[in-house]
Amino acid sequence: MYLTYFKGQWAEGNTPLFGAMDHSVWLGSSVFDGARAVRGHMPDLRLHLKRVVQSAQQLGLNCPYTVDEMEALVREGVARFPADAELYIRPLVYAADGFLIPDADKSGFALTLFDAPMPAFTGFSACLSTLRRPDASMAPTDAKASALYANTTRALREAKERGFDNAVVVDGRGNVAEFASSNLFLVTPAGEVVTPVPNGTFLAGITRARVIALLEEAGVKVVERTVDTAELDTAVEIFSTGNYGKVTPCVRYEGRTLEVGPIATLARDKYLAYMERE
Repeated sequence: MYLTYFKGQWAEGNTPLFGAMDHSVWLGSSVFDGARAVRGHMPDLRLHLKRVVQSAQQLGLNCPYTVDEMEALVREGVARFPADAELYIRPLVYAADGFLIPDADKSGFALTLFDAPMPAFTGFSACLSTLRRPDASMAPTDAKASALYANTTRALREAKERGFDNAVVVDGRGNVAEFASSNLFLVTPAGEVVTPVPNGTFLAGITRARVIALLEEAGVKVVERTVDTAELDTAVEIFSTGNYGKVTPCVRYEGRTLEVGPIATLARDKYLAYMERE
C-alpha cells in the first residue's frame, strides 16, 4: 500500500507529482530521506526530517514544511495504517520551476508512506564494485540527493550481473566508502570494530551514528578510520547499517562465506531495543 500526502491531501497509490518541464524531472534537483515506522515506533524520525531540510538547502531548495509540520503529517499518515504495520517513510522535496538554477521558493513536497516489512536477519552477499563514489567537489555528496542514486543503481546492477546482492563502493583514492545502498562496518581478526571515516564521499547515516552509540554504550568501541579494500578479505564480520534494514549482516563477500557474527547480532539487538523505546 502506498499513501502520499501532496498539496494538502492524502491519496492512495502512486500519486502523480511532476510536469514535463519541472526542474527536478529533467535536471535532477530533488532530495529525499527515509525513516521507519515499525508497529508505531519511529526511531530518530526528527533527525531524518531535519536532514531532508538540510539536503534541500544543499541543492538550493527550500523545504515548504518545517520539521514539526512534517512530523505531524507523518504521525497522521502512520495512524491510517494497521497498528502492526512496518512502513518506510519518505519525505521528498523537489524543484518545480527554474531553467538551470532551481527557483528555491517554488519547491514542491510530497510525503509517501508504504508497506516495507523489515528484512529477516539472514544476510546478503556483496562484491567489490569497479565504481567509485564522487567527492564533494564533483557532486552534492552532503545531501541525500536523488541524482546520486544513478551511480548507486549502476553499482547494484553490476553486482547483480555477477550474482551478488550488493556492492562495496570505494572513494576516489580506492579506499572503502560504503555499500552501494548502506553504510559498512567490519570486524578485524584482532577484534577491532571499524567503519570508514566520513571523508565527504558518502553520507554518514543516521542509523550508522545510532549503532555506533549503542555499541559503545554496550562497551564495544567503534573505530572510524580509512579502510583498505584488502581488509574485507580478512574481516571476520561485515555488516551494514541503513534505514531499510537497520542492521544487516553480509554473509558472503566475493568468494568468502561469513558467519552472522556476535557484533552484528549485538548491534541488531541493541537497535531493536532502542526502537521499541521510541
